[in-house]
Amino acid sequence: MNKYDEILSLPHHVSPTRPQMPRADRAAQFAPFAALTGYEEVIDETARVTQQRPELDEARLEELDAVLQFLLARKEEVRITFFLEDETKQGGRICTRTGRIAKADAAGRRLVLDDGTSIAFGDVLELA
Repeated sequence: MNKYDEILSLPHHVSPTRPQMPRADRAAQFAPFAALTGYEEVIDETARVTQQRPELDEARLEELDAVLQFLLARKEEVRITFFLEDETKQGGRICTRTGRIAKADAAGRRLVLDDGTSIAFGDVLELA
């Protein structure tokens, strides 16, 4: 005879004074905990892909300069494709913005759009 045979057939105890815990709360007691907090974010950041900055040759830079001078004279809406440096990893991504050029700051070597976006001359890849 097993030492638990006499209690195996007894009914499950239910307290008459205390309410039963909801199933979701009971399940949460047995859920795994995050022993390494922040580990998941580090893995996600490592897996995030960045692009390398494209290198433009002299002919392309001269072409961009001519297009920029043309667009500044006409004050029309422009679509600028540029490289945006990533703040946490090496590399970045290529972005496109549309707007009017409010200012071409030669001293700071930046274009400022009417919405306040500031783009370095060296980051511009295409103007249209």
